[in-house]
Parts: sequence; C-alpha cells; structure tokens
Amino acid sequence: MSKITKEWKHVNEDGSYTVRTCGWSPPGDHPVGCGMKLHVKGGKLVKVEGDPDHPISQGRLCIRCLTLPEFVHHPQRITTPMKRAPENRGKDIWQKISWDEAWDIIVPKIKEFKKKYGAESIVVFGGTGRQACLYYYPLGFASIGTPNVCYPWSGWSCYGPRCSITDYILGAGYPEIDFAGTYPDRYDNPNYVVPKWIMQWGKNPLMSNPDGFFGHSLIDLLKRGTELIQIDPRMTWLGTRSKYVCQLRPGTDTALALAFINVIINEELYDKDFVENWCYGFDELKERAQEYSPEKVADITWVPAQKIREVARFMATEKPGAIQWGLAVDENPNGVQLGHAILSLCAITGNLDVPGGITMGPPAALLGKWRMETRRNLSPELWDKRIGAKEWPALSTAMATTHPDETLDTLETGKPYKLRMGWFNSSNFITPTCSAQPDRWYRALKSLEFNVVQDLFMTPTAMAFADVFLPLPTFAEADGVVVTHFGRNAVFLGAINEALRVGDTKSDIEVCIELGKKLHPDMWQFDSVDDFFTKQLKPELGIDFNDLREQFIYQPKYEYRKFETGKLRSDGEPGFNTVTGMVELTSTLFEAWGEDALPYFQEPPYSPVSTPELFKEYPFVLTTGARKFTSFHSEHRQISTLREIDPYNEMEIHPDAAAKLGIIDGDWVMMENMFGKCKAKAKLTPIIHPQVVHSTHGWWYPEKPGEEPSLFGVWESNINTLIPHKHIGKLGFGCPAKQMICKVYRIEEGV
Repeated sequence: MSKITKEWKHVNEDGSYTVRTCGWSPPGDHPVGCGMKLHVKGGKLVKVEGDPDHPISQGRLCIRCLTLPEFVHHPQRITTPMKRAPENRGKDIWQKISWDEAWDIIVPKIKEFKKKYGAESIVVFGGTGRQACLYYYPLGFASIGTPNVCYPWSGWSCYGPRCSITDYILGAGYPEIDFAGTYPDRYDNPNYVVPKWIMQWGKNPLMSNPDGFFGHSLIDLLKRGTELIQIDPRMTWLGTRSKYVCQLRPGTDTALALAFINVIINEELYDKDFVENWCYGFDELKERAQEYSPEKVADITWVPAQKIREVARFMATEKPGAIQWGLAVDENPNGVQLGHAILSLCAITGNLDVPGGITMGPPAALLGKWRMETRRNLSPELWDKRIGAKEWPALSTAMATTHPDETLDTLETGKPYKLRMGWFNSSNFITPTCSAQPDRWYRALKSLEFNVVQDLFMTPTAMAFADVFLPLPTFAEADGVVVTHFGRNAVFLGAINEALRVGDTKSDIEVCIELGKKLHPDMWQFDSVDDFFTKQLKPELGIDFNDLREQFIYQPKYEYRKFETGKLRSDGEPGFNTVTGMVELTSTLFEAWGEDALPYFQEPPYSPVSTPELFKEYPFVLTTGARKFTSFHSEHRQISTLREIDPYNEMEIHPDAAAKLGIIDGDWVMMENMFGKCKAKAKLTPIIHPQVVHSTHGWWYPEKPGEEPSLFGVWESNINTLIPHKHIGKLGFGCPAKQMICKVYRIEEGV
C-alpha cells in the first residue's frame, strides 16, 4: 500500500487554501483519478495544477482539468433545483425551488407510480464514464426501488461487452495492460517488467484515458523501450510512433484477430505450457483458425498478408506483451467474437497475469460489490420484470441493467408494460453520445409522465424532458472516491476531496442517501457521506474515509500468476473463475446460450460486402467517435477555451475522395445514409483510407436556442442519427457505430 503523508488541505495566511484531490467527474472523465491541487481564493476556484506526488499522473493534466475553473464558475451553470409544469416541457420556463420542495414533488410521484403501476413503471437512465456509474444502480435499486436501470447505448456498447466477455472467458474483470500502476515506485519496482510490446486495438488512450488507464503511461513505456502495435482504421499520433500499424477496414477486426491466431498456432509459436495447463478448447480453436489464412483475411481487412504474419510472429516471440482493447470491440455486432479472439491471443501467447503482460483482478471488486448488493432491496418477482432480461440472458447475467434496445421498444409500444417515469442520472443521451437513432428515443421519451434530470447545465435532454432539474456539483465541490475500472481490476483508490461548493447542489451519493432515507431507509443507514464511505472502506481495506483523505492514494498489493495459487477463484482452487476452471478458448456459456462456442468473423450489417447495392448509393465506410482532448462526450461545449480549439463537429476525409466531391478543407459537408444525416466541417487528411470517413461525436451547440425544436441545435450535427437501432449481435451486445456506410456532399454554411 502506498501512503502519501502530505496534508490534503493547506490554508495560507491570507485565507486562501489549496486542496489535494483526485479527479473524476463531473465534469465527465473516466475514473483515471489524476492528482491535482485546487487553489481557492475568495470563495472561487482560481487555479488547477497537477500534483507531482501522485504516483500515476505525476503532475500531468489534460486541458479539461486545467480549465476546471471555467466550468465551475460558468455563468450558464445551474446551481439550484428547478421545476416547470409538464405542459412547458421543451420550453425555457423554469422556477427555482429548494431541495425540500424538490423532494416534496418527487417522493409522492414515486410512491404514486409504484402504488398504481408497480415499481417497474420507473426507469433510471445512466450515462457513460462519469462518477455516477457507481451510483445510478443503487439509485434505482435501493433509493427508488425499481429493477429498471438503463444504459441506453444500443447493445450496451461501452465497456459492458468487454466486461461481460472477459467474465465469461476468464472469470475476471476487464484485463488491463500492466503499467506498474499498483507500485508506489512504478517502473523501478523489482517485480515489474517493461512490456516488449503493447497493442492498441481500436483505442487511443492519450485522448480517452479510458476507465482507469492513464494514457500518458504509454509515453513512459515508449521511453523505456516498449514497441507499439496499432490496430485502427485511422492513423493516430500513437500510430505514427508504432512499430506496426494495421489500418484495417472498419468492422473487420475479428477476421484480423483470427488471422493472427492462425499464424501463431500453425507456426507453433504459442506458449505450449500455458495452453496445455490452463486453456480449454485449444484444438477446436486451432481448427476454426484454419478458416482465416492471412491471404483470405488480407482481402477482407485491407491489411497485407505479409504484415499480418509479421505482427503475429512479433507478438508470439517477444515477451511480455499486452493488448489493450477499446470501443472497436464494444461498438461492433461481431464484438463478442472479437473480444473472445483478443483474449485468446493474450492466452496462447502466455501474457495473462504476468509481469508486463495483462493484469487481472480477483473475483471481488474493490469498493464495488455494494452497488450490486443493493439488488437485495428488490423481490425476485420484481427483479424478473427487468426489461429484456429474459430475451438477452448473456447481457443480463453480467450486467444488472435492462437491455437498452428492448427499453426503447418498450417506450414505443408499452409492452410488456408501460414506463411512466424517467430519472436521467448524468445522461445527455439524445445528443450523439450513447443512443442509436436518438430521434426515435426523443419521440419515445415523450410518453413518460414525469421526469427528473440530474446535471450541471441545461442540456438538450434536460430541456426536452425534465419536470424537475436537480443540480450536481463538480468533483471539486464534493467528497468521494475514484476507483479505477470501477473496482473490478483496481489499480488504485483515490480520495476526492471537497474544495468548495457553488450554489445549492448535491452529489450523486448525497442524492442516493437523501432519497433512499425517504423511500427505503433500511437500505441507507448512513449518517453522512463520510460515514457511507467509511462503512464501505473499513471492512475491505481497514481504513476509514478520513484515513483515505490523509493517505490520498491507496494502491492494493498486486500478485502475479494468481491462477497458479487460487487467487482468481472464489473457491480458492488453482485456475480461472470460469465453468471449466480454465481460459475458455471454446466457450461453454456461449454454446449454452445458442451462440457459436468459438470466435468467428461476420460482416457488418451494412458494408461494401454485405450490402453492395446500398454501398453504390452510400460509397463511404463511416466510423465514428474518436476522442478529443477538449471534451468528454457531449460535455464541455460551453467552455470557451475548449471551443476555441474545437469549435465544430469534424469529419475526416481523404484529399482524393474530397476532390472528386468538390470539397476543400474547412467546407461544411453533410454525411447521410438511410437512417439520418449529420452536418460537419471537412478535415482533409491523407492518412485515412479513401473509402473511409470519420466523424467526431457528442455535438450540440449551447449558444443556439434551447427551446424546442432547436434544443441547442442537437439535430444538426448528431452523428448517431446515422446509427440504426437493434442491429446487434446474437447475444445482445454491440452496435454498428464504427462500421456504417454513408454518402458525403458539400453544403452551404447556413444549411
């Protein structure tokens, strides 16, 4: 365990003070927990600087953290509860109220819906990556008492597929590359080995810092000799520094992974000892891999056969190495098979749970178990009413939520029952953030009779649907914790320390406790936020919340090769926490659910191959969603410093393709397909394939009229209107957000 003894709050002689904290959200960011010092003077946050004593970020911060004072004190920020009449939805007609008045509206409504229609008539919508990810489950299960908690991205296409696949194949949380994060002395620790190679599969961590991985650790490792391998349709900054780049056709990733497996197995480059002792179904995987020769896969993916062989040989012969996979897996109807193939590559090369390879968490989550345990508030009969659970058991077994596509269908049809109340918890999902065909969601959500929105600004979602708006504090304004990978493979646990409080806001956990005490007090026997965290920390770590404040960072001791010592299984036996006790190269669970037990490649639902006639009309492969330094999904659009850097939605296109369409750099263009259209500024780049275009996501324009029908221009640059609903994999996961088709044409600026 690391212990940092410096004071967490230092007061100066003039009354100004500095608070040391770990960042999470809001404003949105993944649980990376970068260390920072917040300087407060005269009741205002005046400066943010990186904390050099933080063992992971070591003083480095992105521009979103550096501009936090602009966010905290923004004149458009909402810092008091508000209400409006149902007939005024979509109109900017609000009345400020107190929290007591808000509860006096909300609590009777919840009780009324539960009494008349059952608790299942209420749905809680959660967002992506924010601190609320820890709290919207218990908000639904234990504060409100509904089984219906929904992350609305079609096919649960963000982190959920990765976690579920890993659970079924390895019996563990999402495996992270070993970047020495659990060691106070980091790369100098004698137990650590620098990876020979790291493969970034559909991931750009410098911008995204995803789920607890500090992206600039890759820069540290590059300096120490690690080679990078990049699998991506786009050429990224990391790609330009990589030993190998496989710039593939979007959506063909699984074929490429199977070709790597083909080479490694056929040339007998695999780790024979690990395969023999710890893998189930190797012979079947070997047989399946014969269908994916490098020559065949080169035609499918656009990656040359010789490069496929070179990369596969390099992966298999240089040890240790690690694969870090991103949304290219999740946002893919073939993504379950892709994740299965990637985990198989990690296994057969002997890189699981070894120094410098892939880290794996134990069965119990660090400070995460209580979230799911709050389901005990729900009867088995009520839990069985969760939308989509019976139709999609592979998703509902691992994810304690509704199925998002089934939830939209239920809103549209009223079957199997009518949803009547919505609670939008840190989720602005009618922007192009986490909903396919958001125009359909927008129309369907109109049927809800009462809605509560928690956020910091008036968003398109809040303007369209909220009856009561509950204001959230930023992470600078509330106490909390940050735990990487949401506890399932935690690198560290950090303290979020309140530095100031602007207005009359309440954090996610404060709302959970206050509402819970009014509706289900037996589930919320906590005296305060400090008491809540202490009661979570003490049994697991032996420390209370004040101890964590003082220590600042808790780094759990990491053990390698846990599969040999029984530390990966709940029963203490050697092996993996799966049905067979081994890495399931052939999945027993997939087969039980009616799916192929082995990975296979399936063409995207819309592509040059699967829909050639449509491709004549829509001749570009569209991939979406690459991250930028200046925003977290749809957040930060109000921040002038960040908008100066990225003022508009951006679409990347090859110069040759643009010339044929009469498009020059900076032109306004329209991307359009059979589902919708999206406006963007053209960015010409020679390092994208001439048949591929890419669009950023999360765009709306706070400077535009907020009232309907504009909703801050949410429909102008909404790339998710081109992504279809329910084009998902056989097990319910994945949507085609990164492998659609479209046409592109120039438009006039005012269109």
